[in-house]
Amino acid sequence: MRKLTVAMFLILLLCGVQKSEASVSVPPLPEEDPKAIESGIIIMKEKATEDEIRRLLKRYPSVKLRYLFSESIYGFSLEGNHGEILKLEKEAWVETFSPIKTYKSETLTKEQNRTNSIDKDYSVSGYPLLINTQQRLTGRGVSVGVIDTGIDYTHPDLRRNYRGGWDFVDHDDDPMETIGKSSKSTLHGTHVAGIIAANGKMRGIAPDAGLRAYRALGPGGTGTSELVLAAIDQAIKDKVDILNLSLGNDVNGPDLPISVALNKAVEKGVVAVVSNGNSGPEQWTVGAPGTSSKSISVGASTPLMKVPFILIEGTNEKIKLETMAGSEQWKSSPSFDLTDGGYGNEHELRQSKNKVALIKRGKLTFAQKVQNALRKGAKGVIIYNNVKGGFAGNLNSTVPFPVSSITKASGEQLLSRIKVGKDSARIIFKEESNLIAAFSSRGPVTGTWEIKPDVVAPGVAISSTVPGGYLQLNGTSMAAPYVAGVCALIKQAHPEWTPQEIKAALMNTALPLHQKSGKDYKTFEQGSGRIQPEKAARHDVLVMPGSITFGKMQRTLWKSAETRKLTIKNVGSGHVRVAFSIPPSQAGLDWKMPLPFELGPGEKKAVSITLRIDPDELKGKMAEGAFSMQAGDSKIRVPYIFAFTEPDYPRVMGFEFAEGDAPGNYLYEVYLPGGAEEFGIALFRKSDYRFSGFLDYGRRIERGYRKRNIVQENLPDPGLYIAKIFARKAGKEDMVETIIQIEP
Repeated sequence: MRKLTVAMFLILLLCGVQKSEASVSVPPLPEEDPKAIESGIIIMKEKATEDEIRRLLKRYPSVKLRYLFSESIYGFSLEGNHGEILKLEKEAWVETFSPIKTYKSETLTKEQNRTNSIDKDYSVSGYPLLINTQQRLTGRGVSVGVIDTGIDYTHPDLRRNYRGGWDFVDHDDDPMETIGKSSKSTLHGTHVAGIIAANGKMRGIAPDAGLRAYRALGPGGTGTSELVLAAIDQAIKDKVDILNLSLGNDVNGPDLPISVALNKAVEKGVVAVVSNGNSGPEQWTVGAPGTSSKSISVGASTPLMKVPFILIEGTNEKIKLETMAGSEQWKSSPSFDLTDGGYGNEHELRQSKNKVALIKRGKLTFAQKVQNALRKGAKGVIIYNNVKGGFAGNLNSTVPFPVSSITKASGEQLLSRIKVGKDSARIIFKEESNLIAAFSSRGPVTGTWEIKPDVVAPGVAISSTVPGGYLQLNGTSMAAPYVAGVCALIKQAHPEWTPQEIKAALMNTALPLHQKSGKDYKTFEQGSGRIQPEKAARHDVLVMPGSITFGKMQRTLWKSAETRKLTIKNVGSGHVRVAFSIPPSQAGLDWKMPLPFELGPGEKKAVSITLRIDPDELKGKMAEGAFSMQAGDSKIRVPYIFAFTEPDYPRVMGFEFAEGDAPGNYLYEVYLPGGAEEFGIALFRKSDYRFSGFLDYGRRIERGYRKRNIVQENLPDPGLYIAKIFARKAGKEDMVETIIQIEP
């Protein structure tokens, strides 16, 4: 097996500013085949009928019309020769062209301890929501659409709430989950639906809401942007009140077709709720459709739970353990010994009998590592990451001992202890609640600098319905339907409220969360905070929008100022006085806030918020926080964010290589905040600087994180290589160089 490692990180440079060893230059990307078949989505500037679109396409014989979209966007999907599509993109009636993207369900764990039963009268929220002594909110009369893997509508807790739907994968009116024992079977949509509206042994947030299923994710939980768009279109036609999308990709941009479509759905009266993604905890990790401006993007927080930590004997060092799907739970224990298990090969686990093996991620699947440890008599396994940050894994089957994941830094910390003989540890538990889950994606949105997520909700250890029983899952996929269910309750209580007003009620009343250290989470980590359903349903004064971005402000010699508008609406029955507070003092920021005013019942007022910055005093590239106002008896926080103008060149950031999770596989990830017209990883032999080919390349790359697996067959011969990772856009280039070693 070949081994691919990063030996050193050399330089970050702009093309033309600095040259590498031997002044080697990157050759052009391979020519594109004009006859290669590709598919994409066209957004049109104006609405057109199918006949009109077909007439427009007659000039392009290879192009075939696939789906027509008329509700969420004006456009269509197509496939045809690359050369003809390039010409088609330049037509005056074309607004944008986007390649068809893959979307997947946003959950972290799958098969773990599925059960046929659940505690009697289990409720996701734990209590019924009462808006007053006379009205109990259950979601009655509200329709909720679920765009996902389908729903097992035969489940006893879901069948009474099921109202039909459509299967865009199999093109019929039977949106059933992919059922069976294969690795491609699904359960995600059923779990999401149960959180929203289960009504049996388990009760969802809105147990009397109607459920409509739109199956756009097929076997294995993946689907395409055109199927998701078709589902959004159909949901609008079906006049659903709430639409939940617990799915996403890694593209951090506000203008992808699905994000645009959801904005249009909101304008047409649909409350759109989306998961923010599971790629945290780094900044910028939010992906579409969590980037949709008008949707409610939801991050994941932790409910009250006991969390296992490993404590190194003789120290105060505690490391949090993320239990992997399919393993036993950790138990409080007397001390045990840790051992270095390498990558989890059998010969590396010879000393693991009756010990907990510390194993590095990569080279083998999680299941292979664990089975090898089991054969060697280990009593548990801890797998540490091979790239920065943490991860959540799935063993695909059950094992008789606990298995957890930890971050790369924590793993290296444990390894250093083992090497000096301090290998004794024990398991302790700590109660945690109201923390942002490490996996929950963070914002802000590239380009617009919008704050995402908008709010957070419980998304860790959430029990719900699955085909054949019940299951506990983690993910922003679980947090989004929690919010969708609450939106159904608010819609029942206030049927006249618009989607913007429902979103404002959630954000205005959210509880800001704090890290364990007591430090506030950033606005782009939690939005307004954790939702508080009762307060949202009873809220009398709405502030819209619920957060504001001042965008990119110019770093000039003089103070620059930006003004944003807020609308304050009194939806209560009495008069209220509104008074703004000046935000906490911060060097370089000068605020101009509205004077106090009064609103009568049903009245609203637009006010201006002005922020002036002094570049000489303000440090850093970005500032965020919140200002507040008193509206009657309610204190309302409004998060804000702004940044200084950045260079307009393309950027290559955060490049990492590591072994993959299967033999012979490797992976890389890189962050392209501005996207790229051309992107590539060019390899040059270190010995003579000869070009050896592209490890990967592409054109028209969307902004955001790019993550790819590299298989052994695509690697050059063993040796040392200079890897040049570059992005080109608008005639400019950004490049990162690093040395990689490929071993047999």
